[in-house]
Amino acid sequence: MADNSHQISGVAERYASSLYELAADAKSIDAVAKDLNRFQAMIDGSADLQRLVNSPVFSAEDQSRSIVALITKAGISGLVGNFLKVVARNRRLFAVPAIIQSYHETVARERGEVTADVKTAHALSAAQEKELKAALASVTGKTVTLNVTVDASLLGGLIVKIGSRQVDTSLRTKLSTLKHTLKEVG
Repeated sequence: MADNSHQISGVAERYASSLYELAADAKSIDAVAKDLNRFQAMIDGSADLQRLVNSPVFSAEDQSRSIVALITKAGISGLVGNFLKVVARNRRLFAVPAIIQSYHETVARERGEVTADVKTAHALSAAQEKELKAALASVTGKTVTLNVTVDASLLGGLIVKIGSRQVDTSLRTKLSTLKHTLKEVG
């Protein structure tokens, strides 16, 4: 089976970019983000909606009718309501989660923000998070939002990933490198 993640990514970026431009023109970037988050929560909370979004079995008419009913009941109207109707009519509902993610990435990029995915061996204190944010902000020159997860298998240290760059200072990696080096020597 062919990997279509690149195709979905391209569709998502185009739709998200168009939605961002419309939201910027309407001065409703944050309101659009809020409505998109509400719709994503609806998808996450309903297996039936996930099936509607992901299944090619449903016709464009079925998807459109269902989306109109759902967004009307949820009170999602205006720009996001119309946008979701267009996406359903164009049979691109499968890309909605990626569109939402891409929209948020576009908003962050336009605001000069980046998200750092941080894995730590132990939970960080508020002071440690503040210090890490400041250090990353000085390196990137942007406002940094942290997405912290705890992974006890790291043993100590942390792994920071921003975009395509990654810094791994975990004890697990250092021990693995040492083990590998010792095997080469011995």
